[in-house]
Amino acid sequence: MVGKLLLGAGTLALVVSAATAAPPVDNIDANHHPNLAAAQRLVTQAYGKISAAQSANESDMQGHAAKAKDLLEQVNVELKAAAEAANHH
Repeated sequence: MVGKLLLGAGTLALVVSAATAAPPVDNIDANHHPNLAAAQRLVTQAYGKISAAQSANESDMQGHAAKAKDLLEQVNVELKAAAEAANHH
């Protein structure tokens, strides 16, 4: 019973975090970091394609699409952090 409650709470947390998180944005200067900016554009495109798939399937795909979008949001944050770190060197 406790395991089911924990699983339910984890799923709810994932759904809430996916619903409140902002989609990735392109905010790396391509003139200074062309490769990181290109990677960020691909992340943004992938996020859009997953959103389109969710709409087309009228389904959350058992949470996997939402999880993928969450991971892409994290990737976007890390790419921006990498660009900022490179600016300091």
